[in-house]
Amino acid sequence: MRQKELRIALVCFGGISLAVYMHGVTKELWYATRASRALHADDPARFAPSTGLEKVYLDLLETIQRERGLRLRILPDIISGTSAGGINGVLLAQALISGQSLEPLTTLWLEKADVDVLLDPDAKPWSRFAKFWAQPIVWFVLARPGNAVMRMVAPRIRAEVRRKVSSLIRARWFAPPFSGIGFSRLLAEALEAMGESTAEHAGAAPLLPAGHPLDLLVTATDFNGHLEELRLNSPPLVEESEHRLAIAFSRVAGIGPGSDLAARAELVFAARSTASFPGAFPPLMVAEIDRLVQERRMGWPGRDRFLQRIMPSRWRRGEVGEVALVDGAVLVNRPFAQAMGVLRNRPAEREVDRRFVYIDPSPDHVRYEERSGRTVGFFSAIFGSLSSIPREQPIRDNLETLEQQSRERARLRSIVDALQPEIEETVERLFGYTLFFDQPNRKRLTNWRNKAQQAAAEQAGYAFHGYAQVKFAGIVSDLVDLIVEAAPDAAPRAEIESVLWAHLVQSAGLDKLAERKGGATEGAIGFFRAHDIGFRIRRLKLLARRLTYDWDEAEGITPEARDAARDTVYRAQALYQGRETAAGLGPGFAASAAVVASDPGAVLAAIAARRDLTGIDLKVDAMIVAALEAMDKPLRRRFLHAYLGFPFYDVATLPLLQGEGMGEFDPIKVDRISPDDATSIRAGGTLDCLRGVEFFNFGAFFSRAYRENDYLWGRLHGAERMIDLLASTVEPPLGESIVRQAKRQAFLAVLHEEQDRLRAEPGMVDRVIAEVEAAFAETEPGEPR
Repeated sequence: MRQKELRIALVCFGGISLAVYMHGVTKELWYATRASRALHADDPARFAPSTGLEKVYLDLLETIQRERGLRLRILPDIISGTSAGGINGVLLAQALISGQSLEPLTTLWLEKADVDVLLDPDAKPWSRFAKFWAQPIVWFVLARPGNAVMRMVAPRIRAEVRRKVSSLIRARWFAPPFSGIGFSRLLAEALEAMGESTAEHAGAAPLLPAGHPLDLLVTATDFNGHLEELRLNSPPLVEESEHRLAIAFSRVAGIGPGSDLAARAELVFAARSTASFPGAFPPLMVAEIDRLVQERRMGWPGRDRFLQRIMPSRWRRGEVGEVALVDGAVLVNRPFAQAMGVLRNRPAEREVDRRFVYIDPSPDHVRYEERSGRTVGFFSAIFGSLSSIPREQPIRDNLETLEQQSRERARLRSIVDALQPEIEETVERLFGYTLFFDQPNRKRLTNWRNKAQQAAAEQAGYAFHGYAQVKFAGIVSDLVDLIVEAAPDAAPRAEIESVLWAHLVQSAGLDKLAERKGGATEGAIGFFRAHDIGFRIRRLKLLARRLTYDWDEAEGITPEARDAARDTVYRAQALYQGRETAAGLGPGFAASAAVVASDPGAVLAAIAARRDLTGIDLKVDAMIVAALEAMDKPLRRRFLHAYLGFPFYDVATLPLLQGEGMGEFDPIKVDRISPDDATSIRAGGTLDCLRGVEFFNFGAFFSRAYRENDYLWGRLHGAERMIDLLASTVEPPLGESIVRQAKRQAFLAVLHEEQDRLRAEPGMVDRVIAEVEAAFAETEPGEPR
């Protein structure tokens, strides 16, 4: 059966109290991924849900499998978040890699994300720091007609909001009202509760398949800034202050019981720092996490390594203890760039549908003052300029970059398609009369592969010089990245690159890559065989595309045969991709890479030995020969022509595409999840559904009823958009009746699951159930109800 992976790079924006809505959305992604794990498990009975929303997702995946012959797997493997979205991202990533439950996070948001809980004890009305004298003034301001509470808060909770705003305003002088260490304790409690509770039927098995990487990236802001070197022409070196701080975690899913994404103290550090809203919480300092570790006896064995990794320049200067981190959304509220940065070279063992999915709880950012016709007031102008406007800047630049990448990939496909007839004729002339061409073995295939590469180099003529230089430069750049990843403190990146170039050109004799008569020099051939991992992966990706799209209507080729061949290609590709990163080169490589400044030759030799690309080449040849033996003649010849003809494609396309080559063919698709996109129940968007947008997006911190409302709609909207995502991966599209029925079942499952928990506003869940029944009352003829 055809297999496909729906890979999701999730981007979680900041949103202050709208974090509660985002939690509801991320919980649906968690449920859908659990259902996908159940579908693909060796022991489905262990994971299969019997009821509830997870069962709805599993039923839909089974319907896709039954109706379209497609076995779909959901893999959220990149998570990027900031501020409140960063908290949700941290805990979702922990749940995915460990198999732990997200339910404790629901408890955290509903019970603890409240002004009364977050206030520092020293800032509460009865503390010695409270401004008792301000009580009459506060009540006068909050009761005055036309005040912010009257204009922006629903009547039924105005009294509650006034009381809590009063407590907030009368807090201590010139200090954040909310407790930093209290916030860290809440996050630690949520992580501890996740570790203690495991999902039903699931034990603690990871939700991602064994060997698949998960990248988590959150942003924080270094308030005082740290110095970074910048190379210029004159003066040659200057130091500039940098305030952006990226905190990244990467983990490969294991087999059996899942383990934590990182040390618990590090996850708290990331979540606490990214959500340190300026003025509300004190900046995070390392001493606060040290205090937390001591209080809870958590242990933090990798403390120094972690701090050195995320703050290398401060670590070198001995300034880690002085760093003050505030909300990541101050500078980056839409963290697309971080997710895009880790997208390249993801391993693939089957067809991939890559999506960037971003959660935007409030896509319509028009101010309440504008809607009410009021002019911008004094405090609104200050608050908007310092906080709201920077946080709501459009993501057009990021999305245009993704769109440009997609256009380039479409252009690449057209180039490759145009080259195909001529290259196939060339390969036919080269191998048309080859003895035993229809009876390949490993030795023959290896010889044919070398022959094709030499022929492509020689026939390219003077164009091969440019191709070789582009390829060489790309390999050197990748090697520098690999060394920096393994040994970030060995030397500055520019110095490592300079040392490698000097060694390769002067000592290794690679100043000349192409022979005058045509083809590569002996030195270049040896270097490419030892280090050109990109060429191998590009070749297999072209072959995977041929098998997936180009030969589906070819005479004499069955879908079953293509699927079997494609599985072989992806398994072969994974062998190379496993050696691309520093982690894939095994323990001890960091020590080998650290000597690059003094002995670059030894580092290159270590990389070549650890990768052993020629050894993998022989394994891949054997895998392909075994697959060829099972193919009928029409597919076998097409497969061989494409595999052996790849060097001709690469010579033609690599210089044209600035060294990127044929790494990916398919465009990256972008999907949004917001109240404006999930209109099956209510069509009014954010203001029709969410209450956290009130009081400058702080509304949900003042009322549990508001938090319950937003959490419920986050789940409902997340369920609707998850079903839309799953349906959009299927070709031809699923019938409208199937999608509609799945949404109705999902909505009712969510509402019944949450009915006992959401009690702050009596009757809320029942009213939404009635809305669902009314929305789905009119069905198409023959559509199930």
